[in-house]
Amino acid sequence: MTGAVVTLSATAPSVSRSVLVIELPIVGQLFATPTGRWLGTLAVLVGVLAGSWAIRQTGRWLRTHYDPRGTLLEAVQAALIVALSGSAIVAVLTIWEATAEATAISEVLDPAPMTIVRGLVSVFLLVGAWGATVFAKRVTGLLFEEHDAFSRHQHEVTYHVLQLVLYSLAIVVGLAVWGIDPSDILLGAGFLSVVIGLAARQTLSSVLAGFVLLFGRPFDIGDWVAIDDREGIVTDVSVFNTEIRTFSGEFVTIPNDVVTATGLVNRSRRGRLRVDVEVGVDYDDDVERARELATETMRDLGREEIRTHPQPRALLTGFGDSAVVLELRFWIDEPTARRRWAAQTAVVAAVKQAFEREGITIPFPQRTLGGRPPGLQVQSETPRGSPDEDQDR
Repeated sequence: MTGAVVTLSATAPSVSRSVLVIELPIVGQLFATPTGRWLGTLAVLVGVLAGSWAIRQTGRWLRTHYDPRGTLLEAVQAALIVALSGSAIVAVLTIWEATAEATAISEVLDPAPMTIVRGLVSVFLLVGAWGATVFAKRVTGLLFEEHDAFSRHQHEVTYHVLQLVLYSLAIVVGLAVWGIDPSDILLGAGFLSVVIGLAARQTLSSVLAGFVLLFGRPFDIGDWVAIDDREGIVTDVSVFNTEIRTFSGEFVTIPNDVVTATGLVNRSRRGRLRVDVEVGVDYDDDVERARELATETMRDLGREEIRTHPQPRALLTGFGDSAVVLELRFWIDEPTARRRWAAQTAVVAAVKQAFEREGITIPFPQRTLGGRPPGLQVQSETPRGSPDEDQDR
């Protein structure tokens, strides 16, 4: 017989279960030996890997040409990979002729139909909550990008709140499906909550701090901030962590409880930033003339480099070891690290040229050595044991 033989066999009448046994003579001939079965299993694994790769590559191509966001494609890809994995399991069981053992295991487990239904409903609830959060993120993202109805910070707050609400609702409904009263869990979870709170206090602290940051808004995404010893641009704020991109291109993830516990400096909050640069003026030069010249030079730079209002100023702030300290203060618009560095470069170059033109010296460190009156006394002594002493003796 060259075709496939399908046999439907039933067990005892008390068990309403049918077992579908598929006999494939060709498969039996190919995988009759252990070597053939191992080769067949290897072929199945290679097929799964190749199929997964093909699914991902196809999804990437479709995302590039048709769906840049790829929300639906990701769900289809996941479903195809799950189906491919299930087919691989069936194929391996068939190769090793283990379908009877799998059926025996299922008979031992013997899940009730209602249990299967509840399990499927629970899975659908979680998948539905995940899909709803993805849809909510997409909608708020479209509002932010196209209609400018939300700021980026409001977009993150809205998404995380909806995510929490949807998953909480799915969990509550799932408990109800299994016949569990959520109030009973809350009443009996006192001791468990204490244990979990002690074990995960750091994580809970980060979550609470995350909501404080999301609703308090000490900074927005895209702001230039300094947190502890880290400085950079805020790229993401979640309920657990805050992510910043440093000026060296590194992405640093900082727990939210660290952000709220340490000093936070937001350099972009007001839309302008004051920059201070110190320069030394020789003690022998006219420091007042140097101060006026530095102020005039900064004012002549114009709005391309620095703000004209508030006006730049030069202040005498102290006495250095080798010079009188002159502090140059000026403001920049829409502060970024690049604008600050560009403004500093322009101011330092312009002030140095102006000082050189007017003959004002920027001194280097110097030391003056001098003795106190009546000066250093040097006295000569005849060493003990000299030839003269030996001769007198």
